[in-house]
Amino acid sequence: MMLRSALRVPQRPSALVVPVRLFNSQQPVSFFQQERLPANTVIRFVPQQTAWVVERMGKFHRILEPGLAILMPFLDKIQYVQSLKEAAIEIPSQSAITSDNVTLEMDGVLYIKVIDAYKASYGVEDAEYAISQLAQTTMRSEIGQLTLDHVLKERQNLNHNITSALNEAANDWGIKCLRYEIKDIHPPQNVLEAMHRQVSAERSKRAEILDSEGHRQSAINIAEGEKTSKILASEAVKLQSINEANGESEAILLKAKATAEGLKHIARAIEETPGGRDAVALQVAEHYVEAFGKLAKESNTVVVPAGLGDMGSLIASGLGIYSKVNDTLNSKKQ
Repeated sequence: MMLRSALRVPQRPSALVVPVRLFNSQQPVSFFQQERLPANTVIRFVPQQTAWVVERMGKFHRILEPGLAILMPFLDKIQYVQSLKEAAIEIPSQSAITSDNVTLEMDGVLYIKVIDAYKASYGVEDAEYAISQLAQTTMRSEIGQLTLDHVLKERQNLNHNITSALNEAANDWGIKCLRYEIKDIHPPQNVLEAMHRQVSAERSKRAEILDSEGHRQSAINIAEGEKTSKILASEAVKLQSINEANGESEAILLKAKATAEGLKHIARAIEETPGGRDAVALQVAEHYVEAFGKLAKESNTVVVPAGLGDMGSLIASGLGIYSKVNDTLNSKKQ
């Protein structure tokens, strides 16, 4: 009877009922879910990407999967509701000191997901608070090992190291840290001014280096151009000299061949043509008289033969020269 009367007592919200905590603060939550857990109505429909932790007589019984679920009346109780969706937790701004004693103000965003509803329900009292506090302490620890320059340059590595450290601790809580992102880094004002001066000096240095490199490259290009121009000019003069020498040699050869061919024809005409020798004698006499006439025009020295008035003797002397040359050639042939 006592048990039956106890069963007749209407169920009221107990002071030990834990309100539902959803990691995704941006997702709208109804007033009913904020105030109380889903009631045991024997037949329940579990939403997708949600895990309901059921206790039977105060002890963990099972985890309800999405879909239809049947509960024992009065014995089973939905004690925890865990969202299996990825959630973003904003890490508030905090101060951290680098290894070179620079105080930084930093905040971030942590992306987590419940992978074990049992551990998330019974492994930690407030998973969101615990993971946010762990993220803050881990971030301060990681920043304390780096200098200011490394913190600014290696933000991606810093995020990876913080995520790895959080996963080692959050594994016992059934939570997986997907990634951690540092939102803003606020150095002190004097450090910012020093960084601005350093950037300006670095840019001025790079500008001067680039300017000097430009002058150096310009001088090198001019010198290379002059060198190439002189080499090409000398090559052109060399080729011109070679071509002129080849042309002169070919001209001499052609002239010599032409002279030889002419002499052959003259000799053949003298030997084979009747009266050829007389014609040659007459031509020699004419050239002799012509050459003698040019002496007075082309030279300051005038040669006057003894018998200038006797033109016959002058022509006879020219023919005598031809006769002597002819006799010499005939004697050599014999």
